[in-house]
Amino acid sequence: MNGGANSREPMAQTLSRKTQPASQELRPPDLQIHWLGRMEFGRALALQGEIVAKKREDTSRPDELLLLEHEPVYTIGRTPDRSSLSAPGRIRDGELGSTHLPHPVFSINRGGQATYHGPGQLMGYPIIDLRRCGQDLHKYLRWLEQLLIDLLARYDIAAQRRESLTGVWVENRKIASIGVGVRHWITMHGFALNVCGDLSPFDHIVPCGINNVAITSMEKETKKSFTVSSVARAVEKLALDSIVSLRVAPETQVMNA
Repeated sequence: MNGGANSREPMAQTLSRKTQPASQELRPPDLQIHWLGRMEFGRALALQGEIVAKKREDTSRPDELLLLEHEPVYTIGRTPDRSSLSAPGRIRDGELGSTHLPHPVFSINRGGQATYHGPGQLMGYPIIDLRRCGQDLHKYLRWLEQLLIDLLARYDIAAQRRESLTGVWVENRKIASIGVGVRHWITMHGFALNVCGDLSPFDHIVPCGINNVAITSMEKETKKSFTVSSVARAVEKLALDSIVSLRVAPETQVMNA
């Protein structure tokens, strides 16, 4: 598998560090980052829910970022339109649903259409209190995108945004998907970055509801080998460095409370 020797340990290695304030005025809360290895999707979903509930009860708890891989799974957001689960040519016209798919499907409380998660893909689940960030969901989405664009630049991959399409792209090829959920201004879900491995499960769906989209990975773009755990370590450093840009000054937090 691609996640390193510890990737099957459920709560294996912790990458946790604390942010240091860039200035005395900002004094950002801690960001704790955890590498969880490979984890079944349902378990990771439950873990996110537990952390969100604890943050609701105790607003002083630090924000967290969970980094992990999943066993193969499809997910779809909160939408009545489930046509993205049915790739053209894969099933008969008029058929919808998930019985034709080779892996389980989870309907979850994020935005967006169907996507695939599996080995070789780095999942990032930031659990962040947006009340510390001006209650600005748009800014948060752009922060996630920029985090991935900056990460990929470190590997000489020129990634970018595309207008009106959430996610990160290399030219017209999608390399990372973003889908978030927010409960009481606390985020869950997050990003999926294709690092290496098999991309063929995307062929069974309409990824993110975009017809004829090309899916790519770091491995495919560079013809080099990567492990998910090594890329996770690079994400950790960038997230700790960039979280200050998402925060707002304490007096602004009071005004928005």
